[in-house]
Amino acid sequence: MSNASNGMNYAPQGKPQPVVKPGEFVFSAAHIDHGHIYGMCNGLTEAGGTIKYVYDPDPKKVESFLKAYPQAKPAQSLEQILEDKETRMVLSSNVTSRRGPLGVQVMQAGKDYFVDKAPFTTLEQLSDARKTAEQTGKKYMVYYSERLHVEGAILAGYMVEQGLIGQVVSVAGFGPHRLMKHARPDWFFIKENYGGILCDIGSHQIEQYLYFAGEEDGKVVSSRIANYGNPDHPELDDFGDCTITGANGTTNYFRVDWFTPDGLRTWGDGRTIILGTKGYIEIRKYVDVARDAQGGNHVFLVNGDGEKYVNATGVTGYPFFGQLILDSLNRTENAMTQAHAFKAAELCLQAQAQAVDLTPGVAGRK
Repeated sequence: MSNASNGMNYAPQGKPQPVVKPGEFVFSAAHIDHGHIYGMCNGLTEAGGTIKYVYDPDPKKVESFLKAYPQAKPAQSLEQILEDKETRMVLSSNVTSRRGPLGVQVMQAGKDYFVDKAPFTTLEQLSDARKTAEQTGKKYMVYYSERLHVEGAILAGYMVEQGLIGQVVSVAGFGPHRLMKHARPDWFFIKENYGGILCDIGSHQIEQYLYFAGEEDGKVVSSRIANYGNPDHPELDDFGDCTITGANGTTNYFRVDWFTPDGLRTWGDGRTIILGTKGYIEIRKYVDVARDAQGGNHVFLVNGDGEKYVNATGVTGYPFFGQLILDSLNRTENAMTQAHAFKAAELCLQAQAQAVDLTPGVAGRK
């Protein structure tokens, strides 16, 4: 299912690294409105998870899913999955505005929830999920794929942990995406449904900042949105940027947009630059423009020992998924803490809510 030119259906595949035996961790999928569900399922099956059911009201989506995962069985309803005693976790890539309410329903049914980003479109949804997670003890985990499913980003995290660039003081992120307007569902262009660009693809950037900088909280200093090139879809933000100051004094700037040109061989030239007191790291996630035909995962490290380049493809694997399975079984928090998943969501919602709209000639588009 991996498609380098199409971000909607970009589903990385790695080497199997099972942490459990077949049948020891059973999960099901429900409401598959975005292709990221395939990356989520790939990650868990490669880590030893067993997929049992799939449910969606659209039989065509179920049919496509079963072609990728013939071992799954079609469920007749969401309730069938929620009542299934074997299913420990429910995966979803629902319409963004419906992800929060579905997660509450899943946790109340006694199961962990793993959802595509962005996990919410309103602060009220986040508040409900926080309360339910605390009351039930269940997990509300988020597929922040631009870190969790990118080996270059995983390797950079190891470098930071090893102190190779000293103390991180600033993170800059760039997340351009290809729009492929003709292939998007109608809900994608309605702000109430997708939440806005800083809520949507901006969530990747904020999560990475918190992770690389070791921050647990932060404040949105400024944020901006615009529709520069898509007047036929006036509720679409095709540009956004944001500045955040962390609770420990680190800084973050990121830019996201829907302007990847057709001439680029991948869906977006995603990059991250991590500045430390003793060096810096740049990750060219998906492409090294006009130079390397092999794809992404280019990591550049500069510190007191000199300059170093590593192609991380095939180096780290994707440890998050095995850790998530073990966290679900053992009730630990090694893959990602619940507080971290929710804080990234909170900051992207705040950034979107307070963003200044720069759309030419349009006052108060929000």
